Amino acid sequence: MKMLHLLRHAKSSRTEDIDDHERPLSRRGRAAARRVGEHLPAKLGAVDLVLCSSARRTRETLDLVIGGFSPRPRIMIEEQLYLASAESLIKRLRRLAARDTSILLIGHNPGLHELAMALADKASPDFPALSSGKFPTAACVSFRVPAGWPALGSSRHELVAYVTPASLDGEEE
Repeated sequence: MKMLHLLRHAKSSRTEDIDDHERPLSRRGRAAARRVGEHLPAKLGAVDLVLCSSARRTRETLDLVIGGFSPRPRIMIEEQLYLASAESLIKRLRRLAARDTSILLIGHNPGLHELAMALADKASPDFPALSSGKFPTAACVSFRVPAGWPALGSSRHELVAYVTPASLDGEEE
């Protein structure tokens, strides 16, 4: 059984004179990433590999959420994940090694949310929250993937967890 976790980067700052790829996290984003990071190891269990977009905001999110994982997963920062479409993300995930059974992908909307919607079994209890039109910054959705990575996306997968900073605080989205 494989596990796939999709984590959207935390909230970034919107400084006009900085290239989009280099936008850092905002103070609120750093706090949310820390809060989500405190809960992810217990929610996700061990993670073998983290695939992370090369954008500054995704790398900063990675740094803030990865600290609680033991053992520490392998990390791959990949340029092609920056603002990748759902189709590009699924092509990348299909190339994963069979030995990697639990993957955390840190990326961007809209591709990440579109991928989550394409993978999610509509009968999953958390599907209504995921499909509400929102996939907020620092949200993480997890799927149980029974087949190997090359078959990813050929069927719908059980959505086993949907965590947002607001859900951790007990707030409504």
